[in-house]
Amino acid sequence: MAGRANHLVLLLAAVCGAAICCLHPASAIAADEESPRSPTAGGFPVASDVRLAGDEKRTRFVLDLDRNIPFRAFPLADPYRVVVDLPQVNFQVAAGSATGRGLIKAFRYGLVMPGGSRIVLDLEGPARIEKSYVLEAANGQPPRLVLEFEAVDHTAFVQSLSPERRPDLRPAIGTTDVTPTAVIAAAADAAAKPAAPQDKRPVVVIDPGHGGIDNGTQAGGESEKNLVLGFAAALRDRLEKTAKYRVVMTRTDDTFIPLADRVKIARNQSAALFISIHADALPRGEGDAQGATIYTLSEKASDAEAERLAELENKADAIGGVNLTEEPTEVADILIDLAQRETRTFSNRFARVLKNEMKTAARLHKHPLKSAGFRVLKAPDVPSVLLELGYVSNKSDLEHLVSDNWRSRTVASVAQAVDAFFAKRVVAVGSAN
Repeated sequence: MAGRANHLVLLLAAVCGAAICCLHPASAIAADEESPRSPTAGGFPVASDVRLAGDEKRTRFVLDLDRNIPFRAFPLADPYRVVVDLPQVNFQVAAGSATGRGLIKAFRYGLVMPGGSRIVLDLEGPARIEKSYVLEAANGQPPRLVLEFEAVDHTAFVQSLSPERRPDLRPAIGTTDVTPTAVIAAAADAAAKPAAPQDKRPVVVIDPGHGGIDNGTQAGGESEKNLVLGFAAALRDRLEKTAKYRVVMTRTDDTFIPLADRVKIARNQSAALFISIHADALPRGEGDAQGATIYTLSEKASDAEAERLAELENKADAIGGVNLTEEPTEVADILIDLAQRETRTFSNRFARVLKNEMKTAARLHKHPLKSAGFRVLKAPDVPSVLLELGYVSNKSDLEHLVSDNWRSRTVASVAQAVDAFFAKRVVAVGSAN
């Protein structure tokens, strides 16, 4: 109970907005964009113009293109905005060609990773995507990407979000005054309602790293996001077959989930264990490494490689273009540290159990237990580890990562570690009574 109370203070932290440093505001592009070239420069699709039409009830966003392209649009809360993921686009839109109008306060766009571009539309208030489509070229008009927005109330907006993106305890920005008393009251009310009171089984949250526009590491035609999703799904199935746990996945498809939202999912579910699944890669020219590594949270990295990896993984939100990092106040920082002491003990215990189980089924790194400041492990009241299954940059490891037999053996060893971990916790609780 004390741990749960401590975590409420975290909600007093200031939440950074979705300021995307790698994207250009629509009003200030020319200085950073490539100089206008031929429409087929680089072979990428070209966006040549953008227009807004409508009012505060209905607004249309139109982007002129030189060819049809696939896209994915989804809303985000706190603050209200809509993100549009695209293949890499050569933006040749004139600076100042459009300003905010109607439901759209502002928008920005740019390259967020090789092969991927993103548009972020800041909304004046809650609005839903009524329609989104690409119009074929016709009557002398180029292909056009069109988004049509309709004003809705906050409840309807939240319902339009995917479950993992729904705000939990924070009042919506722009709908009410945010005061410490209001936040704590809302947090206390929500904390009093467990996610599934009828199900007393411990909750295990499995977090497949990366996803969506963030591919993670890549080698041999394989992407980390796909490899870890397959492993995570197999682990979920294995654990669910035991009927001992309620298993929650942070993503079940090719979707980008910000790091803070992954932590939020674990905390909202009152998780008893959080396992983040990844696969590492060494940059070219930095030698070779192989084997699985298990990371726990530490503000001071255990070695240079751990520090490099944590820095790389923590940039995932920048790649995705959404920054939901919560910066704790000084008081909250102290309470986080207090709450994390017991949590770190359990995290380290599970890491050791996991190492012992995995060494019989999979090759481990020469230093299999490490620590670093991974943001995805920072839930102060949820024991958490980050499991790097191997190195996609290593030929032998990559062969294992794509092998069904290897995955089956390794999944079984991780499941056995989960069983052993909870068996020890039950014994410890029983002896304490």
